[in-house]
Amino acid sequence: MGIVNLAGAGDAAIQEAAALLVEGFAEHWPAAWPDLASARRTVAESLGEGRICRAALDDGGGLLGWTAAEPLYGGNVWELNVIVVRPDRQRQGIGRALLVDMEEQVQEQGGLTIWLGSDDENGMTSLAGVDLYTDPLAHLAAIRNRKGHPYEFYRKTGFAIVGVLPDANGLGKPDIFLAKSVARR
Repeated sequence: MGIVNLAGAGDAAIQEAAALLVEGFAEHWPAAWPDLASARRTVAESLGEGRICRAALDDGGGLLGWTAAEPLYGGNVWELNVIVVRPDRQRQGIGRALLVDMEEQVQEQGGLTIWLGSDDENGMTSLAGVDLYTDPLAHLAAIRNRKGHPYEFYRKTGFAIVGVLPDANGLGKPDIFLAKSVARR
């Protein structure tokens, strides 16, 4: 496996990246990219100037997964907009490798932090279906993963839960915020 800039991986890989968004999010977040047209728009945005867009390719050049980030706060913070791995290749270290590579890319750009939001739209965590406004920090401290929510993957790769936005996706459907320092100290 190798990790390269998606833009340089060729048109076939770029088309595969769009299809992978639809496939990879269909089970738990089908509204994120409901069709190929919306996925193509996201891929095109991810390839825009000033952004980082990386692809994991197998030895034959086939797309295994990809990730994209954009700078915020003058480049100190980078938002991880996308990370997706082919469903049949998940839990094989590809996502972790993409995150490590993204951290290196962000460091090269002088970034200090990577952050992301990870929605809970379908009751995957103990934060769903709850009035978080009563005490959001207490709910965050007691978070539990009910159905394989990816926040645990991010925590295993060094991200910390840094916040929650209650009702971001509808009543009882929060967005969980995670961040990681990539600052060279």
